[in-house]
Amino acid sequence: MMITLIKSWFNTHFSHPDAMLIILFILLGTLVLYFFGGMLAPVIAAIVIAYMLEGLVQYFFHRGLSRNFAVILSFAIFLTALLFVVIGLVPVVSKQVSSFLDDLPKIVTQGKDFLQNLQVEYPNLLNVEQANSLVASIASELTSLGQSVLSLSLASIPFVITALIYFLLVPLLVFFFLKDKFLLLDWINTFLPKEKRVLQTVWKDVDNQIGNYIRGKFYEIVIVGFTTFGAFLFLGLSYATLLGVLVGLSVVVPYIGAAVVTFPVVIAAYLEFGFSVDFGWVIGVYALIQALDGNVLVPILFSDVVNLHPVAIIVAILIFGGLWGFWGVFFAIPLATLVKSLLAAWPTQGGFAEAS
Repeated sequence: MMITLIKSWFNTHFSHPDAMLIILFILLGTLVLYFFGGMLAPVIAAIVIAYMLEGLVQYFFHRGLSRNFAVILSFAIFLTALLFVVIGLVPVVSKQVSSFLDDLPKIVTQGKDFLQNLQVEYPNLLNVEQANSLVASIASELTSLGQSVLSLSLASIPFVITALIYFLLVPLLVFFFLKDKFLLLDWINTFLPKEKRVLQTVWKDVDNQIGNYIRGKFYEIVIVGFTTFGAFLFLGLSYATLLGVLVGLSVVVPYIGAAVVTFPVVIAAYLEFGFSVDFGWVIGVYALIQALDGNVLVPILFSDVVNLHPVAIIVAILIFGGLWGFWGVFFAIPLATLVKSLLAAWPTQGGFAEAS
């Protein structure tokens, strides 16, 4: 009886030729990214940027410019922004990172004094052994962090070479992805079967959502990053630029990113102000920015893109991040949307489902 039910279910959902085609593409894509994802990272980065710039190209195109001129203008804007990041932002952030790491040992001294005072005022709450153990643990973690930074600096030459490769290859790939977009899509189409109704249905849905998601995520990074930088600069925080970059980039990973970046924000505020009113202002403003991002900005930017439960988003981040690292985390929501669209449009023995 059980075998008959399984056979019936399999025939209903996997007997259609398009179902086999979808499974083949999923397996092929997974294997390529898993084994060659590192080598293809510049290509993936260029595709992400091209998706982001396509909206700008369409904006200029719909205002009367030719496709080629719209591509050139959009690419020029991209290069200007890239030069600003490399020449203007990276040196400032690098300097603040070094300063932040130099100031970290102060936490041990300040923390020891704080625990000693706490032990004097509340002897029943914390004894001397516990206080010393806690301070030793903090010092050990800071030492490990310093060793990690040192090992990173020793490997700086390979990092510089990789950065140069990205700096040269990625813009070139972005230009050709934009310029020859339709030519490349037609070339890919020659390898696909003529009958591909489900693939077309899913691709139309996912292509639109991925493009909107990437552009929306870029806007979110810029808005959150600049807002954080401006607020922390106004509050007198020395690491405003570094924290603005970190908080801006943290939105790439929903929920988890905000939780992780909270630690450097708290540490930087404590190093600057200690436990004071100003410290409370920094934490309060940071909490307000996170609340506005999650409850106002995200619904505005992604109302038509992300329709997934938070549990589904977290599971997608864990699964795709485990498979493909950073790019898996970045594309976790679009990939989860792809899975949802595939399930909605999956061909059955009786015909096709309609993608939602």
